[in-house]
Amino acid sequence: MPAARVLIDGPSELVFDYSIPEGMEAKPGCRVKIPLRNRSSTGTILDITEEMPTHFTLRPMGELIDPEPLITPKLMELGKWMADYYGTPMELVMRALIPESVRQESHSEKTRKVVHIIDQPDEETMDKLAKRAPRQHLILTLVDAAGGQMPLADLGGGSVTASVKSLEKNGYVELKDEAIRRDPDEGEEFLEDQPLKLNPDQAAAMEQVIAQIDQPEKPMLMHGVTGSGKTEVYLQAAQRCIDLGKSVLVLLPEISLTPQTVQRFKSRFASIQDQVAVLHSHLSQGERFDEWHRIRTSKARIVIGARSAVFAPLTNLGIIIVDEEHENSYKQDSAPRYHGRDLAVLRGHIENCAVLLGSATPSLESFHNTESGKYHLLTLEERADNQSLPIIRIIDMRIEGKKHKGGPAILSDPLRGHMEKKLAEGEQVILFLNRRGFARSLQCPGCGHVCECRHCALPMTYHRAEERLICHMCGHQAITPRKCPECGDPAIRFQGYGTEQVEGVLKKCFPQARLARIDTDTMRRKNALRDTLRAFHQRKIDIIIGTQMIAKGLHFPNVTLVGVLNADLGLHVPDFRAGERTFQLLTQVAGRAGRGELEGEVIIQTFTPHSPSIQFARHHDFLGYADQELEFRKQFGYPPYTHCALIGTRSNHERRAEFTLENLHQRLKTDLPDGITLGEPMPAALTKAHGQYRFQLMLLGHSARGLSRHINKILAQTPPPEDVTIVFDMDAMGF
Repeated sequence: MPAARVLIDGPSELVFDYSIPEGMEAKPGCRVKIPLRNRSSTGTILDITEEMPTHFTLRPMGELIDPEPLITPKLMELGKWMADYYGTPMELVMRALIPESVRQESHSEKTRKVVHIIDQPDEETMDKLAKRAPRQHLILTLVDAAGGQMPLADLGGGSVTASVKSLEKNGYVELKDEAIRRDPDEGEEFLEDQPLKLNPDQAAAMEQVIAQIDQPEKPMLMHGVTGSGKTEVYLQAAQRCIDLGKSVLVLLPEISLTPQTVQRFKSRFASIQDQVAVLHSHLSQGERFDEWHRIRTSKARIVIGARSAVFAPLTNLGIIIVDEEHENSYKQDSAPRYHGRDLAVLRGHIENCAVLLGSATPSLESFHNTESGKYHLLTLEERADNQSLPIIRIIDMRIEGKKHKGGPAILSDPLRGHMEKKLAEGEQVILFLNRRGFARSLQCPGCGHVCECRHCALPMTYHRAEERLICHMCGHQAITPRKCPECGDPAIRFQGYGTEQVEGVLKKCFPQARLARIDTDTMRRKNALRDTLRAFHQRKIDIIIGTQMIAKGLHFPNVTLVGVLNADLGLHVPDFRAGERTFQLLTQVAGRAGRGELEGEVIIQTFTPHSPSIQFARHHDFLGYADQELEFRKQFGYPPYTHCALIGTRSNHERRAEFTLENLHQRLKTDLPDGITLGEPMPAALTKAHGQYRFQLMLLGHSARGLSRHINKILAQTPPPEDVTIVFDMDAMGF
């Protein structure tokens, strides 16, 4: 008798083995009822084996909740590849493949009672009802006027139930349960728009995309400058797939891009907008449940979502589109540590469908794949509206600081002057600062003490609205001290600035301007981001100050000035990708300016104006930056010329975490395969987080599969102490 490994629903999500009753056609991915101690529970079958254990007897499973698997065989194949490549247990992979809202018993389809007329009484009967049972007469009249059916709640709910039951007993009406879709965009109106005429670059790219949809060969990378009309190519490629009866998957890196992208797709596909589904973390559990099942039952053929949407249970895929493919947010930071872009490419291979990656600043890994012939390169060199790219000016804050006593101001004189001019002309401004809060730290000028989080090796950020010091790593909060906790000096003061402080400065400098701040502190309310972006698009807001939530993908034609307040924030960190990320971020932010009929300007404030990342971004020169950065990576053997894996240990006990990693290092060094470079154990860049000390070592290898297999073999042979956690991150993106 075969056995099944079942992932149990619930907060603990345990995994147990059960025997499969004779005659039951159980498959991996099926939902089942199972006995759990003295009660009944539900779960999802992870795997089936023909080998029953001999030293004990398994309890039999209960009945199947759904005879068909929740996920397709191709998605199961993708999941097994993930488990092997990323060194992750299959039960963790299954949790990624099937959302919690679908696996848990507490979530189900929302229904309502609807009254249906099945036999309309004749006029004589209606006259009798009007005299004997006026309420029944009124119900029949209202339902008939509504087209023969009407929700019970609209008729008065419980107050008319008895009358409806009487009508049902006499065979006039029928009371049915009808499913209600919990629509994330309920109340939104989408006006239909028509396809735009493509310029020569777009038309050439579209021709190649169509060829790949008809006959998939290899993934495509579309490198187009900001404002070059990549989204229009996406829309017309999606239309091609819909016309062929195929489905479309669109991946986005940030939730902030979702409202505009959903609006564009639902406007373009207004006649079938019910077939557009959305998947991201801001949905309620009920909305996610409904959207997922609409996709599974093929009621939705276009799916738009963040990285987890790569597991959307679409069938007959025509194309997978990965917008802003360079973004680090496609990389999952908890197990399974997959990369959404890489899984999209693999899923395209498994599903035999086209894959289109798009970006104004492609990742060097993807760009290198075009040079080696693994990907097709599509290029959009001009903006779609024939507008020129914005002029970028660099402000050296070292010089600016000499003009002001006490150091440089938040707004340099040139930036402030340009803002006054643009606002006077009725144009809009975006200011970018990738740090939220009021001040980055609280420091004593006397003894140098910095208020740090007790759980993390990080300064705590001051938030004026809450009057608290908050750790942005673990969320720990503390009361702001009036004097230095170390020496008692009352002169303790704030260092640095964040979006909250900038907002206060702007209110003083531009009292008449309408401001909005976009960061995770202000966008907590559901749909707050969507409403703010809509108001900005409608010119009800003059200035937006925001973090990287506003740095990419957004299209506002009236924005003519973008200011980057501190371009150095991510530049000087111990990560070989730091320069690449800074270049990408600056280029993307600059691309928000001048996307309409008016020319755009960008002002970048920096203390390192001669950095290659800043200078190449100033000239919108991706190819120049890529050439010099790839040469650097090649010399040092970094990705994309190798694959990078990171092994980390963490524990409440510093020495145990360090010793465990040293032991792993010795084991990895033994029989180290050729082509793998093993680094030395060292403290992580963030030495302590969430109360745990962290150590790490890096491995580089030419063969991703060889690197992954060697690490997984050693990890399987080296169980860590109970109080030490080992983290394996294949194709690591952060250090």
